[in-house]
Amino acid sequence: MSVYFEQSLKSRREMAKAGATSKVTASGTKRSANTRKALVDSTIETLREGGFSGASARAISDRAGLNQGLVFYHFGSVVNLLLAALDTVSEIRMKKYSAAIEQVSSPSEIMNIATQIFKDDLDTGYVTVLVEMIAGASSTPGLGAEVATRIGPWFTFAKDALDKTFGDSPIATLLPSSDVAYTVVALYLGLEMLTRLNGDREPALRLFAHAQQLVVLLGALSAFTPSPPATS
Repeated sequence: MSVYFEQSLKSRREMAKAGATSKVTASGTKRSANTRKALVDSTIETLREGGFSGASARAISDRAGLNQGLVFYHFGSVVNLLLAALDTVSEIRMKKYSAAIEQVSSPSEIMNIATQIFKDDLDTGYVTVLVEMIAGASSTPGLGAEVATRIGPWFTFAKDALDKTFGDSPIATLLPSSDVAYTVVALYLGLEMLTRLNGDREPALRLFAHAQQLVVLLGALSAFTPSPPATS
């Protein structure tokens, strides 16, 4: 009986030790995830307010209320942390705007959505993060290629939105949607940069209003444009 009791007690101790280790590991993992999130959130705010030049490890960690060494412990470098912040912003925007585009059923609606997206990005400062990363790429070796890779999905997003809206109309035969999508993304970034320079969003919003009128006009004209004959 004593042997059995000792073995049972040893087994319970080992199970308790394993359980405690598991809890410590889970706690450490959660703490690590919280630290990473705090640093990413701080980086986003730092890029918004201080730009790329102000996004140092010290500035980011001070804003987060954390030790500067944690930047390198969790991300390896400031550049990696900056890219993680850009990834987070892109994920938030893509999820939100993809859901909005799913509800679009006409060219006029897509312009309304585009205008609202532009306003939202100005209000939240999310595109500022991307613009600052683009600006920083000129002085940071290798960063340009990483940022360009992250812009790529937005060209696809714009192309899919155009195909969804104009794919069956005669307008779609005038220009390849991939070229138009590239132009739209480039114009969007340019408008955001100019708006940030002078703080006046009205010129950009007027441009969106003119584009809305143009879309309505093209839609009306396409109604009178005969479709190409079907090939046998």
